[in-house]
Order: sequence, then structure tokens, then C-alpha cells
Amino acid sequence: MAVAIKKASSSNANVAPHWHAHAKEIQKYGSVVEDIPHPLSAKIRADMVAQLNQLLADSITLRDMYKKHHWQVSGPTFYQLHLLFDKHFDEQVEMVDTIAERVQLLGGVTIAMGGDVAEVTRLQRPPRGREEVPVQISRLLEAHKIIIQSCLDISDLADKAGDQGTNDLVISDILRPNELQSWFIGQHLVEMPLILEK
Repeated sequence: MAVAIKKASSSNANVAPHWHAHAKEIQKYGSVVEDIPHPLSAKIRADMVAQLNQLLADSITLRDMYKKHHWQVSGPTFYQLHLLFDKHFDEQVEMVDTIAERVQLLGGVTIAMGGDVAEVTRLQRPPRGREEVPVQISRLLEAHKIIIQSCLDISDLADKAGDQGTNDLVISDILRPNELQSWFIGQHLVEMPLILEK
């Protein structure tokens, strides 16, 4: 069975991409959509979005630090830490996405671009160059400490505001994995001889 293909006329079809588009933002950063089918008030949602965006900026920074250290780790524990840092990076990718989706669900706008994240994160920026392993791990532990405390603070605020969705998210999906990652990397700084003397 033959299929007829209609030739597009150059007068009524333009197949070139429209790539110089400019328009106004459809929603400003820091705002929330007022009228959405959600039981929480716009004020509560805006407060939670602000808290979650700070957590998101810090989590994006931690995620990227894990990838940096994955690439730049060296020394006798290279192989183990190279794999561990990459595993933690992948887990942080999931956490970042989970936080961002909650921000959007609450009617907010997520912080997303690296430059914007760098302006608001509370985490210490590592140097561009390579560092010794104990320094890499110490910086990661400090970052986890800030994020864990942020989760506890947001949980308290969300509980008082009646935002059980955010409360559950920061405890179950962000706090617990960060605690576990912190424990895993922290054990690399414990001074323990390879052979214990009797």
C-alpha cells in the first residue's frame, strides 16, 4: 500500500528552530503560586519553600563537592574513596531532585543554576586544586553537619506549620541519608592501626 507524502510548501512551513526567544519570567524566584489545590496557606508554603531552597543550594554544593573529590582523590585509599565518593554523589543527585520537586509541589521556584547556588550556599567553597584526603573528608563532614542541622530546623518549622509532607521529606529522605554518608566518610579519619598489638 503506497503512502502519499505531501510536500511542504516553502510558503507555509518553516522548519528552522526559533532559538532567539525572549520573554518575561512566568514566576519570580521567591514567590509561590497563590491558588493551587493544596491545604497549606500561601504564607506557610512560601516559608517552607524558602527553607527548602536553602537546603537545596547546600545539597547541590555538597553533591558537586563529592564529584570534585571523586575526580581528585589520591593516595593509598584512592580506590575505596573514589568509589565511595561517586556512590555518595549519586545519592546526593537523588536527594537534590527530591528537594526540588517538593519546592515545585508547594508552588515555588527552585534554585537551580550554579552561580545562583554559589551565592546562597552556606557551605565553604573548596579550592579548585587537589587537596589531601583528610582535608577533603573534613570539608565533606562540615557540609553534612550543616545540612543535618538544617533538616532538623526545617522539620521543627514544618511540624509547627502543619506541613507534614516537608517534615517527612527532610527527615526520611534527606537527614537519614546524610547521617549515613557522614558516618561512612568519617570512619576514614579514625586513627586505627592495621594490626592491633596484644
